[in-house]
Amino acid sequence: MRFILLFALICSIVVPVSAQQPRYDFNGRCQQAYHAIMQLRLQTGIGLLEAEKRENPDNLLPYFIENYADFFTLFFNEDANAYARQRKQRAVRLDRLAEGPEDSPFYLYTQAVVKFQWALIKVKFGEKWDAVWEVRKSYITLKDNERKYPGFLPNKMILGPMQTVFGTIPEGYKWITNILGLRGSIKQGMGNLSQVIDSHDPVADIFREESYYYYCYLKLFIENKPEQLWDFVEKKQLDTKNNYLFALMVANLSLNNQKADQGIRVLEERRPSPEYAHLWYSEYAMGLMKFERGDADAIAHLEKFVNGFKGKFYMKEALQRLSWAYYLKGDISKAQYYRNLVPQRGNMETDADKQAQKEAKSGKWPNAVLLKARLLSDGGFYTEARDLLLSKKTTDFSLVEQKLEYAYRLARIYDEMGNDSAALRLYDATIKIGTNRPEYFAARAALQAGYIYEKAGDKQRARTYFQTCLDMEGHDYKNSLDQRAKSGMLRLDGK
Repeated sequence: MRFILLFALICSIVVPVSAQQPRYDFNGRCQQAYHAIMQLRLQTGIGLLEAEKRENPDNLLPYFIENYADFFTLFFNEDANAYARQRKQRAVRLDRLAEGPEDSPFYLYTQAVVKFQWALIKVKFGEKWDAVWEVRKSYITLKDNERKYPGFLPNKMILGPMQTVFGTIPEGYKWITNILGLRGSIKQGMGNLSQVIDSHDPVADIFREESYYYYCYLKLFIENKPEQLWDFVEKKQLDTKNNYLFALMVANLSLNNQKADQGIRVLEERRPSPEYAHLWYSEYAMGLMKFERGDADAIAHLEKFVNGFKGKFYMKEALQRLSWAYYLKGDISKAQYYRNLVPQRGNMETDADKQAQKEAKSGKWPNAVLLKARLLSDGGFYTEARDLLLSKKTTDFSLVEQKLEYAYRLARIYDEMGNDSAALRLYDATIKIGTNRPEYFAARAALQAGYIYEKAGDKQRARTYFQTCLDMEGHDYKNSLDQRAKSGMLRLDGK
């Protein structure tokens, strides 16, 4: 009897203080933490997550959300020491997230997103094959979750971008995606992503701003619909003053869509506060756009980037721009100093970095007039660029590559200014002269001509020019131009 009474007493003590079962509770504090981290207020978000861990130790979502903080700092800043410290957190978080109830849609979803984010991080640190397998694991996990919970819209937010990108893989690399089981199309991917954006589902609403981020990039780089992109940004009234991630996104899209004035303004109008994480990419983007506009402090931003950034992506391009800046100022000594650093720093993972390396090793300096016209055009200052080029004639340039660039630059300017007939005439001349040359001008001319005909609804001619771009070999920016041409072909096919 005493044994029974003692056992009952122990049970009465233990049961009330026993821990709850692990769960995924996206409560108010977790939502605040997630949104703070998505705005790059990382320490604020992490502080909220630490409080949640203390007060609700069985809530697993803090381990999911804190992975976003690691993702942003490691992906953008590329600090190898930070990577060495933090990489073990991938396994720790996946183990914790796997402790939750398997009948929750968050069980597989959270694990898939962590794998996806670490795949992107591993790309930045040169672990390409590990990254590919991480993407595959993430994709398969999301597809499994979608079968189990077809109404769980966050699945579609991550699957959509994956499917869109998989659909644009050039034919020569399709065997890789086929072996890995990675399939998709632009139509399918954008459709999935749009469902999240247009939904009134309360869970989808938590992730809505993240879905905007993916949508904007795909609109420009895959669908090639800049007008729709900027209409979307304006319609959604993205808060670029208090959300640094949105500010960086709009700045990056501006940089890649000839809108330097807009990109500079967005970065300058951010609310100044030490609460936000500093990502070195902002110095790189600001430096490039200010250089295109001709601002005197462009050099300071670029030097801040090359002196402070610990990573490798964009480094060669930034050093190239610094060499150009001093070259145009007439300071050849400083220009040569930065050019000599190009082969020593960074990597050649991006086409722009490859081109910077190639130019540095060539020992040749660009023609100053053509370089100025390029910078003005890249920044969206078309009238000034056109007037500069029209002050010269083709015969003013002695080298074939300079004549070729002159025709291409003028064509791009006319293209951006809406003078399609003049642009097409010069694009055709560029293609005729430059098809078998190593410069990218002919391939980009074919791509741009394809865009013009695609926009005009002439699918046959658009297809011909996109194929012309794909058929050219051995030129600069080959990978990125091929992907854009492939995307164009898929759009024409309605895929």
